[in-house]
Formats: sequence, structure tokens, C-alpha cells
Amino acid sequence: MTRVLIAGVATRAFAESAARAGYEVVAVDGFGDLDLRACAAEVHVVRAKASGRFSARAAATAARGIRCDAVVYESSFDNHPAAIRTLAATRVLWGNPPAVLARARDPRRLAGALRDAGLAGPEVRFTRPAIDDRAAWMLKRVRSGGGDGVAVWPRGAAVPRGSYLQRRIAGVPGSIVFAADGRDAMPLGVSCILVGDARFGADGFRYCGNILAPAGDPQFPPPDARLLERATRLAQAVTRTFGLVGVNGVDFIARRGLPYAIEVNPRYTAAMELVERAYGLSLFEVHVRACRGDLPTFDLAAARRRVPEAVGKAVLYARRPAMLGDSRPWLADRDVRDISPPGTRFAPRDPICSIFARGDDGRACLEALWRRATGLYDALEHRAARSA
Repeated sequence: MTRVLIAGVATRAFAESAARAGYEVVAVDGFGDLDLRACAAEVHVVRAKASGRFSARAAATAARGIRCDAVVYESSFDNHPAAIRTLAATRVLWGNPPAVLARARDPRRLAGALRDAGLAGPEVRFTRPAIDDRAAWMLKRVRSGGGDGVAVWPRGAAVPRGSYLQRRIAGVPGSIVFAADGRDAMPLGVSCILVGDARFGADGFRYCGNILAPAGDPQFPPPDARLLERATRLAQAVTRTFGLVGVNGVDFIARRGLPYAIEVNPRYTAAMELVERAYGLSLFEVHVRACRGDLPTFDLAAARRRVPEAVGKAVLYARRPAMLGDSRPWLADRDVRDISPPGTRFAPRDPICSIFARGDDGRACLEALWRRATGLYDALEHRAARSA
């Protein structure tokens, strides 16, 4: 059995995919959730001493002595190419090498690639615009993830070091995920991104889930077919420009049928778990084959017509300080994942778990997620009241 090391801030979803595909999994992440331990042969929880949070550098160092046949990285390694060099030293890397990753994560390079391909993308700048510029701008960190540090730029303010401005596009946030072999890309799924929804304990522009819906669903402005065609061109363009391999994603803002690309995620993304649930693909096996130059044969347009319902995922964040009770029964519920051990304490904005739901369309799926979230919050807060 091939032994694969998967490293990232939260590895449960990709680890489950790898285990289902017949791989022996060793995981290095920042949580050590119960469902990760249920599918992995070994789990190593790594957090930086100074912050108490996951650190790609610390994880790469901790993984040096772990025996494996290949390594795979997830978020937040894409912000730390040097950590990937450490992680993959003397090992087979299934994923984008550090040099490819650094280019793909550069917002200026992405903007240039979009211009060269004749595709839509917002203007990017690292200095303040002219004083008479009346456009709205987003302030983003170069090294970021999950919407943390994203804010509307206060007009006239300085652009902090390590940050940049991206012209704000009015529309619906979405994502295309795809497999790539360095030359060509095969689309695997298009989903709407959930951002800052208070019903999931999120705020601002913080990521809190995805909804993958059937063809023609009104979650994206029409025409739906044009959006898929343009998003596929987008995936193919960034693959050719940066030489991407394995599974990747591009986040965009959908406006009038056009996807305005805002970020490349050159690794496994949270939306990919929905592709497995909706279409039955093994994303880990697709990833490994694509890294070896073997793209799958998959007709996403046909799959979106064939699957009649929407499937969604939401991340629940703590709304106030809380402590988890006996979470082990959650393991039997396929629609609750990323399950922390009993007794885990949460500060406000800490992730508690992930939940899943289905619906006849994107809206019905979202409402089902809201209902499930309400039930879980009520249970947590009832326990907190009894313990007070």
C-alpha cells in the first residue's frame, strides 16, 4: 500500500479521499480532528509555539522524519514555497512545485496572464490610486487564505507592506476546480462561495462554505452555460501560463455571465469535497493521476445536467466562547465533519465543524445549511448554559 503524507492546516477531507482510494495516510495538520484520526494511520498536530496556530514551516520541519512514499500539501503551504521545499526534500511531491506555486500566487502575474488570454480580471496595484480615482478597491494580503485580512480599502489610506489593492467587482463569488497536467485542464466543478454569513458565525469577507448546484441554477447570473465556458477557459489559461499540475482552483466574481478571476489556489480546495459528493469522483486519485500527466475524462457540463440537486458545505465558527461536549456521536453523521475532540474549547471565530446539506436548488440547499447550523448552535449553547 502506498503511504502518503498529507500536510496542511486542515487535512481531513483530502485524507478521507486518499483513504477511500486505497492509500495509507499520514496527516500533519493543525487540528487532529476525530474523523481525521478515523481514516489516517498517523496524525501529527503541529502548531507554532508563539501563536498557538498552524504553521507551514513548523509542519514541514516536523514531517522530516516521517516515513512516506509521497507528499501532498494543502492550505496554507501555498503561501510558503520554502516550506514545501523542506517538506518535499528527498521525497516524491504530488502537487505544484514551489516555483510554480510562487508564480501562480502572484497577483500581478495573474492579472498579466488574464490580459494575455483576453479574459476578465480586476485591476491590481500595490500603491494608492490617483487621488481622483473614484473606483472601489479591496485591500488584500499577498499571503492570505479564507478571506482573512480582506477588507474594503479606506480611500486615501496607505497600502500596508505585504498587501495589495484589487479593484472591487460587484457580483457573486464563485470557484472553478479542475485537474491539470501542466498543459491542459479538465474542469471538475463550479460552485458558489459563501462569504461572511453570520448564520455560520462568519463576518466580513471570511470564507464559510460552497454550494455546488445543477446547470441553470439561479445562484449565478445568467447565462449559466457562458459562465461555465469562460471559467473553463480561465482554468486552461492559468494551467498553461503557470504550468499547474494536480487539482487546483480559481476563485472568481461572476458578473453578467463572466468570471472575473481574483485568485489562484494551486492545491486542493475546500470546494472539491462537494465534487466527490455530487459526482462520485475520487479527487485524490484524480490528483495523483494528473500529477503524472494523466488527465481524467470527465464531462462537467453533462454532470451538471445529470445531477438534479444542489449540495452544499458550510463551516461553523464559534459565535462566543464555548466548550465541546461528547462529539464522538457526530462521527456517525455523514453530514457533520471536521469534528474536534470532546472538551475542545473555542474562542469566538474559531472553526467548530463543517456541515453538509442538499436541496432542490442552491437556495433550498443554503436554507438547509442554515437550519442545520441553527440546530448545532442551539445544542452547543444549551450545553454551555447547563455548565455555567
